[in-house]
Amino acid sequence: MRIALVGPTYPYGGGVAQHTTALAHELAARGHSVVIESWSRQYPELLYPGRQRVVEPDLPIFADTRYDLAWNRPDSWWRVGRRLGDDADIVVPVLVTPWQAPAIATLVRAVHRRTPVVVVCHNVAPHERRVTDSVLTRLALARADGVLVHGDEERGRASLLTSATIRSAPLPLHLPGGIEGQGDRGPRATATQRRLLFFGLVRPYKGVDVLLRALAVGPSDVNLVVAGEFWGGVDATAALVDELGLGDRVELRPGYVDASDIAALFAEADALVLPYRHATATQNVALAHHHGLPVVATRAGTLPVEVQDGVDGLLCEPDDVKGLAAALDNLYRPGVLDRLRAGITTPDAGRRWDVYVDRLLGLASLP
Repeated sequence: MRIALVGPTYPYGGGVAQHTTALAHELAARGHSVVIESWSRQYPELLYPGRQRVVEPDLPIFADTRYDLAWNRPDSWWRVGRRLGDDADIVVPVLVTPWQAPAIATLVRAVHRRTPVVVVCHNVAPHERRVTDSVLTRLALARADGVLVHGDEERGRASLLTSATIRSAPLPLHLPGGIEGQGDRGPRATATQRRLLFFGLVRPYKGVDVLLRALAVGPSDVNLVVAGEFWGGVDATAALVDELGLGDRVELRPGYVDASDIAALFAEADALVLPYRHATATQNVALAHHHGLPVVATRAGTLPVEVQDGVDGLLCEPDDVKGLAAALDNLYRPGVLDRLRAGITTPDAGRRWDVYVDRLLGLASLP
């Protein structure tokens, strides 16, 4: 089967680009003929106040990749869509943000109606929302034959915006560097280092400010590393660290973390903390468990599904400083960290991808 994925890949960084790349490899491994139609310019710089492109690929590059789409070239949207209508048996646009809706809607309109279109929707509504978001997302999904989302909450949101068939599938593993590339990660930690880790793009919805306030009233001898790009700059976070008197306990490491540096970063920590105010799906729980780290997280999005409270991590309510501080206190009680480490099971990458691909292709074969 000829399948065209329309979405970001290397040299773009981040979870969505990793997912598109990994999905292409998984489909090709199952015998399909796959092409990625990616972006030479994904969206205006003002919409993403961070580093869009990375120097080294997070995952092995997919060979059959084209970069004919540009946010500021509407003619490219139509031209690529017409080509895919002739060349592909299934077209799979990847919706990252509502601002891409006009491009996706134009591309889908240009595809012949006999070619099934399945939209992979990472966020039905963006994390920082605007009044136009639902209108734009509805536009992107208007001509879709199917929509694949990554959680039951997202499925409910999408059902309000489209009459297309919607299915939900757990986000499969697409760990930076690949599963094989991270196989040699050494023995799992047994010593307590009194250090926590926040990893990934730092945005307001991810609650780093809540984590800092919880650290200030939680265990007084525990340190924190915050590693990743800072949405809009590091100054506001650095000012809060100073305000809370945490300068000697918090290390800010701004900048995109390359895949080759992840194993060493996780080896320095006792646990990964995900203090999200709200969420859809994330790879970070699987990434932490892959490196032998328990996860302290909030009950947001799919996190309560990914983290088993008291087994391989601890859960608390979103946007709750006292609740998160109590969870951090609990983490360092005698025996708790050892018990959570022992409760971690290795994520089953193959099974997750089998489910994901079956549901994706199932949407394309619906009458």
